[in-house]
Amino acid sequence: MREFIHEDQLRGHIAIVLGAGASGIAAARLLVKMGASVRVLEKNEASAAKVPADLGFTVCAGEHEPEHFAGANLIVLSPGIARSKVAHLLPAGVQVVSELELASWFVSEPIIAVTGTNGKTTTTTLIGRILEANGKKVFTGGNIGTPLCEYLLGGEQADILVLEVSSFQLQNSPSFHPRVGVLLNFSANHLDYHETMEEYLSAKLSMFGHMDASDLAVVPLSMKDELERRNFTQGRRVYFVASPRFECPGLPGEHNRENMEAAYLACRYFGLSEEDVQRGIDGFATLPHRIEAVAEHKGIVFIDDSKSTTIDSMIAALKSQDRPVRLLAGGVFKGGDLCAVVPILREKVRGVYLFGQSREIFEAAWSGCGKEISWDATLEEALFRAAADARSGECVLLSPATASFDLFANYKERGKAFQRAVREWVEGAS
Repeated sequence: MREFIHEDQLRGHIAIVLGAGASGIAAARLLVKMGASVRVLEKNEASAAKVPADLGFTVCAGEHEPEHFAGANLIVLSPGIARSKVAHLLPAGVQVVSELELASWFVSEPIIAVTGTNGKTTTTTLIGRILEANGKKVFTGGNIGTPLCEYLLGGEQADILVLEVSSFQLQNSPSFHPRVGVLLNFSANHLDYHETMEEYLSAKLSMFGHMDASDLAVVPLSMKDELERRNFTQGRRVYFVASPRFECPGLPGEHNRENMEAAYLACRYFGLSEEDVQRGIDGFATLPHRIEAVAEHKGIVFIDDSKSTTIDSMIAALKSQDRPVRLLAGGVFKGGDLCAVVPILREKVRGVYLFGQSREIFEAAWSGCGKEISWDATLEEALFRAAADARSGECVLLSPATASFDLFANYKERGKAFQRAVREWVEGAS
C-alpha cells in the first residue's frame, strides 16, 4: 500500500459500496485499510456469496433497503449502477462517488485518461505499450481491467498511470483530474443507462472541466466546434485526425489511424518523439474480440469484432474490410441511428444475419437496403447460416453493434462463442 495512505485517516467513517464486482471490492478493501467501517451492498445473492469473508467488511445481499445506508458518510457506486436508480435510498447530503474518484484522491502519479464511445481499450493499451517500450514503469487499468483502488493497494509504484475511463465512472467523479485527457470520439451509446445524449456527453467531458493550464486535452477535430462552444476545459487543447504518420498491420482501418494519432499526442506530452512512438507501435497486435481474424477456410475469413457494441464501431469494422462481408449482428440495442449504416451495407455487405434480441429494430432500419436479412435465435445458428452462404474471397464478420446481455454475460463470452462455432464449422466443412 502506498506510504501516503494512512490507515487511520478514515477511522470513524461509515462507507457504503454498491456492487460487489471487481471495482466495488477494490474500493471496499481500500476503505477498510484506511480505517472506515464498510458495508458492501449487492443485489445478486450469488455474486455476494462469492465475496471472501475475511476482507474486513460486511456484505448485504438482496434488495437495497434504507436501513442499509444508515449513518453513511460516503457512498461508492460501482460503474454499472446509475445514481438515479438508488437516489431515493441515499441519506440527504451524503457524498456519492465512483471507485475511480475515490482512488484518485490518493494518487500522486501523472494520469493519462482515455474515454470515448469507441476505441478506448485499444488506445489505452497502445499508450501503455508505447510508454513501456520507452522505459517507463506503467500501470494500465481502470475500466480496462484492474481498478485504480487495486493499484493503490499493490506494491510497486508506476511512473505513469494509463486509465480507460467510462461515462459511468466519470459521472460520479466530481474532481477526477488527469494530466492528459483523451476523448477519442462520441456517438449514441448507453442510452439504456444515461437518460439523454446530453447527460452522456456531459459525463464524458467532466474530467476535462477539472484541468488547469498545465494539463493537456487530446480531442477529435471533428468535435472542435462543439467543444469550443462549450469551453470544455482550461487545459491546453490539441485536435487530432487520422494520419499516415504511423504504420501497424495489427491496427487496420481509418479508426485505428485516429487511435494511433491520439496515442502519439498523449505520449508526446511526456517527451516522446515520433520514432519513440513507432517503436511502441511496432508489433502491436489486434486485441481479442476487436476486428480479430480468427480463421480462414476455403478462402473465407472469419472475424471476431464482438467488442462492437455501438453503431459507429460496426461502421468502423465494415470500413476496415477489403472483402465482401457476411455481417452478423444483434443483441441488446443501446440506441442510435441504424439507418446511418445503410450506405456501407449497400457498399460492402452481401448478407445480414441477425441473432438474439433487437430483430425488429434492425429489420425496420435495414429492410430497404437491398440486402437479404435473416434471423436466428442464437449466434451459433446465425454463424452456420452465414458460413454456408459465404464464398471464397468473402469474410464473415461478427460486429453486433449491441450489448451482449440477451445471450451472454459479456462481449468476451459472445466472442468466445463465435470462435467456438467457427472452429466447429471449419471442422465440419473439412
